Amino acid sequence: MNFEFACLTDPGRVRANNEDCVAANDAHGLAVLADGMGGYNAGEIASAMAVSFVSTELSRWLADEGHQPASQDLRRTIESTVTQANLSIYNAAVANTQFSGMGTTIVVGVFEPSRVVLAHVGDSRCYVLRDHRLMQLTRDHSLLQEQLDAGLITPELAKIATHKNLVTRALGVDTGVAVDVQEHFPQEGDVFLMCSDGLSDMVDDDALQALLDVPAPLAERAQALVRAANTAGGRDNISVILAQAKAKSGNLGFFSRVLRKN
Repeated sequence: MNFEFACLTDPGRVRANNEDCVAANDAHGLAVLADGMGGYNAGEIASAMAVSFVSTELSRWLADEGHQPASQDLRRTIESTVTQANLSIYNAAVANTQFSGMGTTIVVGVFEPSRVVLAHVGDSRCYVLRDHRLMQLTRDHSLLQEQLDAGLITPELAKIATHKNLVTRALGVDTGVAVDVQEHFPQEGDVFLMCSDGLSDMVDDDALQALLDVPAPLAERAQALVRAANTAGGRDNISVILAQAKAKSGNLGFFSRVLRKN
């Protein structure tokens, strides 16, 4: 598989600044999205630090390793890189009182021809649209998700809960953090959606599926997702990374090329 990427971030209709940060590196099949938190623009600092650190370190490692590193090595390196980013943000918050309490969610994707490795902390998500069906791949690290898992709240009540923004894990709030890492095997036509909760809280899964499942360029679909979140109120920053799996075109042999030209 080859992957095509599209990234978009938007402040939304309520927030004065954008504390989300996104990056995609086509050459290494790497995508990173972070949603910062903290007063005095500290969330903006935390998310930018996370995306910059993870993107730089993972890109360097992937370049050094070359084609298709061993699965165990890749998973371990992604986890290690995210935990190092966590410590960097934590130390910055301790050293600068104006950044005290800052933190960020993160979702990381390494998209290779035969596998996709995801890592996440917090409630920023990754979905996949496959065969016209949307599936959520990550599980939120949030109080709301814990209540759902424990049966303390119904899915219907969860949709209108007022504490959706309370996360139970984030980068930068402690010296250590648990990182969830998973591996998936892409199929032709898959569309992976990485997003901040500014999208997932404003647009339900059925609408996300409908917006992704249209025969439009990837960048236009990203714009449609952001537009839908803003139309619904845009109460938070909105960030989207799309990655679409496309089959590699086969290399034709010499005689095939001659015949095709004729």
